Amino acid sequence: MNKRLDAYFFERNALDIAPEILGKIIARRLPDGTCLRTTITEVEVYLGEEDLACHACKGRTPRTEIMYHTGGHAYVYLIYGMYWMLNFVTGTTDDPQAILIRGTHEANGPGKLGRFLQLDKSFYGENLCLSSRLWVESNGSPDASYFTAPRIGINYAGPVWSKKPWRYIISP
Repeated sequence: MNKRLDAYFFERNALDIAPEILGKIIARRLPDGTCLRTTITEVEVYLGEEDLACHACKGRTPRTEIMYHTGGHAYVYLIYGMYWMLNFVTGTTDDPQAILIRGTHEANGPGKLGRFLQLDKSFYGENLCLSSRLWVESNGSPDASYFTAPRIGINYAGPVWSKKPWRYIISP
């Protein structure tokens, strides 16, 4: 049986967690009792108010409030009026960090993942360590091999932040 990741896993720096979360399993219990499980294959790190690509770069707002909580919560938001994006809050209180889940074996792309998991606004702030409908499991195997690349779609953040190799992808 897979073990649910605890708060200690998430209460660390996102750059330390990102390579370790590859290969872990997102579990989502649907309203009908069905439990979906999908393996994380690609993530991106967003690291605090100084990171101009991070939503927290504008400070604490109603949208980013959950990023200022301790790690282990879901930061879910809507883009383009149609895609729910799933992020895992990491770090400690008042240190806004998050890891965007970009892909899994069943859903290649963050928008497709949100649809696959049937996410909506009600998942904003969900405690991944206690929730009965969304959590992350260890699969019991060693850390996955991976490579890094620049984050996607953040040219607005400028050349320094858009070129950071903070996208982590499981090696084929």
